[in-house]
Amino acid sequence: SPRKKEEKTKADKINEIMADGATTDKMEIDYSDTCDKKLPEAQSLASAGKLEEAMDILTGLEKQTRTGCETHSTGRVLVTIVELLYEAKDWTQLNDRIQDLVKKRSQLKQAVAKMIQKCCTFLDNIGDKPTMLKLIDTLRTVTAGKIYVENERARLTHRLAKIHEKDDNVAEAAKIMQELQVETYGSMERQEKVELILEQMRLCLATKDFIRTQIISKKISTRYFEEGKHSDLKLKFYRYMIELGQHEGDYLDICKNFRQVYDTPCIQENAEDKSATLKNIVLYIVLAKFDNEQSDLIHRIKTERALDDDGLVMYRAILEKFITDELISQAEFCQNFEGELRQTDAFSKSEAGDKRWSDLKTQIGKHTSERQSR
Repeated sequence: SPRKKEEKTKADKINEIMADGATTDKMEIDYSDTCDKKLPEAQSLASAGKLEEAMDILTGLEKQTRTGCETHSTGRVLVTIVELLYEAKDWTQLNDRIQDLVKKRSQLKQAVAKMIQKCCTFLDNIGDKPTMLKLIDTLRTVTAGKIYVENERARLTHRLAKIHEKDDNVAEAAKIMQELQVETYGSMERQEKVELILEQMRLCLATKDFIRTQIISKKISTRYFEEGKHSDLKLKFYRYMIELGQHEGDYLDICKNFRQVYDTPCIQENAEDKSATLKNIVLYIVLAKFDNEQSDLIHRIKTERALDDDGLVMYRAILEKFITDELISQAEFCQNFEGELRQTDAFSKSEAGDKRWSDLKTQIGKHTSERQSR
């Protein structure tokens, strides 16, 4: 009914104003003057070695500002508490206080967020690794499941993963990063989301977890790279996709991913990178299984003017052999091209390179058989 709707609307408005159950009649209280007086007092006591006395003042002030629902002042108090404990190097009390302050009844979310952000700045200046890891663990514990500090938790998780990777524990680093679902974070900038998803892909590839790499790759919309501002992220993504394709043996997909790399402005502006990428495009398209899509793509690649450059004449010749109706002599092909091709990454003297070289010979045989049957 209209009356019930009106009551519901009022209730929603009250809930928006209230902070974790705090009453609205306390919203008008401003503790700025009180904080301006008591915070310097607590800081002076801490500087004089009277840390506990300083904590007593701040604990009382925190309760006063929190129950009064004064977000700004509560944030100032929480930040001061952790700052003084950090400066005193009282790591045990710092970790305990962080957990205790977050659990306080009717604690204000914005104030907690400010405290967490301040604590994250301490990590760069903590030289003792166990101390740093303990603080990271504390911060990750208190931020778990809290949307208003999801960005901080994601950054802490990434930091922890990098520490494990540096200690040669890549599997643990990958496991830690996998818990992040950054694609669902509403407050995180798109660029940071992409960077973290790329880190997840990189670690999955490092642990040979190709299935999860494929799943994670779908969380990135390639339209993001069309803006042209994020060439570094685009190149990372497609190089990871190329690595994935090489494991799967999907040569057509690898070729298409190299095409995306090739179309990136910074690659086009670098003659060496441009030439190397175009060589890979040619090699993987001739490796790809013949079908309508492969046929269409190989003819489009043929129109690339850069193939007329001196260093790429051989690659144009290879392309031509797979386009024309002429039979390919495998012996002649190997005599003319094997020396050059076996020096490339695609056909390097390795297990993977040998496999691709064998696949190329198979493609030559299929091409010849198909032309003979016509």
